[in-house]
Amino acid sequence: MPHLDSLAGLQLAALMPAPGAPPGQTWVWHVPGRGYDSAHERAARLDFARRLAALKGLRFSGDFDPHQPVAGPQYVVPNDTLTSVAEAQAAGIQGPHDLFGGVVPHPFVATKAITHPLVAGDAVQPDGWSHDFHAQCADAVLHGYTAFDLGDARRAGRLVLARGPVRLKPVRGTAGRGQTVAGDAEALDVQLEAIGAAAIAADGVVLEENLRHPDTVSVGQVIVGSLVLSYYGHQRLTRDNQGEAVYGGSALTLVRGGLDVLMDQPFLPDALRLAVAQARSYHAAVERSYAGFFASRINYDVAQGMDAHGQWRSGVLEQSWRLGGATSAEIAALERFHADPALQRLRAVSGECYGDEEPPAGAHIYYRDTDPVVGPITRYALILPDADPA
Repeated sequence: MPHLDSLAGLQLAALMPAPGAPPGQTWVWHVPGRGYDSAHERAARLDFARRLAALKGLRFSGDFDPHQPVAGPQYVVPNDTLTSVAEAQAAGIQGPHDLFGGVVPHPFVATKAITHPLVAGDAVQPDGWSHDFHAQCADAVLHGYTAFDLGDARRAGRLVLARGPVRLKPVRGTAGRGQTVAGDAEALDVQLEAIGAAAIAADGVVLEENLRHPDTVSVGQVIVGSLVLSYYGHQRLTRDNQGEAVYGGSALTLVRGGLDVLMDQPFLPDALRLAVAQARSYHAAVERSYAGFFASRINYDVAQGMDAHGQWRSGVLEQSWRLGGATSAEIAALERFHADPALQRLRAVSGECYGDEEPPAGAHIYYRDTDPVVGPITRYALILPDADPA
């Protein structure tokens, strides 16, 4: 597969249905057992899939059955990263222009687990683990380790503690849920026991240096048809219906073109330029290290802040190759860039608010209801009136 920035420059006219070809179809794929299946998440996928179908000139056809042959072009919007290249190919997904999301060769590649190396060469590791990946992107991540064994996790955690507090992160957690911080070995062991040896063996656990009051920058790219948009953004937190601080949305600055185009923007401050460079490095290392990987939607969270010694640090925390919290803003921007071929930059906001909180005036609301799991929630997107950097 060509490098992301090379792909951004390709002529992609073949992606649109040829005159006289069978009508193409766009589907939503609710992969069983993969999560992201609450009422508001299902409603969001349906809204996104319909709008992506319009952008690609395809018909929206509802739920996808991977075992049912499809005549003509198809485009799939799954609820999660697909974790089997063979399964994706059997469903007709051959490359990044066949889905909105990504495909990885092993389940652990889709989680936080790949971000950090193992504590030692003799550490427990899953089939397909790439040691080369960490050698290639060491400068793009924070100090830390991944462990698939309780003993390895204790050993790794103590190495991180030698430099300061350690953050423990379940590799499948989202929105910061389930993360804890240990300041000494006793707290580390208690927190690891709470996660459990079985869970660590099944999925892994990340043990990472803890930054003080970090700013989290999102760096991403979406490719739909001939449109390639790249962006940086900042997340905000809100309070859910239980009063817990959770993800509340993202404010994105998007440009037409690849991450190289984004890096060349004169308005980009040095810290943001570094975040984009680290995201590019991380992504390129995934492409080189995990054969079979491809994605049309990428999003990398980069943390920037002070470590325990007062040193400013920056590094990729995790990746997302599936629909995410920023996707509503991404799709709103895709529609605007599609409608105006001269447009080169804009700002867009995605948002989630709970209870009686009102979205901003002029927002496109794509879900507003009482979700059986999270309670009253409103999800929206908004194009901001000017292109000044956020």
